[in-house]
Amino acid sequence: MKTAPTLPVATGHRIAQDPTARLREAATGLEARFLAEMLKSAGMDQARSAFGGGAGEDQFASFLVQEQADRIARSGGIGLAEMIFNSLKEKVDANRNS
Repeated sequence: MKTAPTLPVATGHRIAQDPTARLREAATGLEARFLAEMLKSAGMDQARSAFGGGAGEDQFASFLVQEQADRIARSGGIGLAEMIFNSLKEKVDANRNS
């Protein structure tokens, strides 16, 4: 019995087919996670009653911090993603040439 291949599950992010695009996406993601931790350390994850109080406010505050970090990273960030990307690309290129 023949079956048709399935399509990849949608994850909310586009699937990058180009290895360079995948490296850049990974580097940007790492920078975003780093920025989120820095924002948390700076106290940006503290609830400021922006969500009206309640039990879920701390959780939603962490979502806000992560989204802010993602946007900072996607808009150029602090240059960390570019350094990570260049380092990863050098290693990939070296492996291809060896």
